[in-house]
Amino acid sequence: FPAGIENLPCELQRNFQLMRELDQRTEDKKAEIDSLAAEYIESVKNMLPEERVEHLKKIQSAYSKCKEYSDDKVQLAMQTYEMVDKHIRRLDADLARFEADLKDKLEGSDLETPGSRSLKKGRSQKDKRSSRGRGRRTSEEDTPKKKKLKGGSEFADTILSVHPSDVLDMPVDPNEPTYCLCHQVSYGEMIGCDNPDCPIEWFHFACVDLTTKPKGKWFCPRCVQERKKKK
Repeated sequence: FPAGIENLPCELQRNFQLMRELDQRTEDKKAEIDSLAAEYIESVKNMLPEERVEHLKKIQSAYSKCKEYSDDKVQLAMQTYEMVDKHIRRLDADLARFEADLKDKLEGSDLETPGSRSLKKGRSQKDKRSSRGRGRRTSEEDTPKKKKLKGGSEFADTILSVHPSDVLDMPVDPNEPTYCLCHQVSYGEMIGCDNPDCPIEWFHFACVDLTTKPKGKWFCPRCVQERKKKK
């Protein structure tokens, strides 16, 4: 597993536990507000103006606490979502690298069966004889054939057929957020814009003409245009 993902279940459990505690605190405050409101309605006729103001301040303070607990819970939920989304993007990138490495290994492998060697040798000799009158062979004939994994040719073909860009063709959760100039879900290598007010934030390498992460700060094309306008 990628670094840090083994801790994800513990982090999720901790966040959900904190959210449950915030829920309980909110419910306790709501019960306190109901009690204060009932007490105020019952005794308001006999209270002095100063006592009414003091009692209303207690109710207002309890409402403020409820709002704080709710804001904390929303913030915690957003952090939890971003944490899971970060691991999903990391897994997508690792999967794309794994598929690319596997493809390179399979295409660069020299493992051949004796039958395939003799077939290739015979075909090569035939090509040499026939090429004298017809010129150079086509690029398809020069391209090495994909090797099959022993006992797993279907698996090899499936892996080789998947390219990092093909992630766009996979079934996507309609609730999964989209990023980049292409408005697609996260996949492969992505880079974050260093403008804190960037409306998009994350971009696919290919969509912004990158192959490796640049040194220093990086701004997306939209933010670069905005910065030029301000100057």
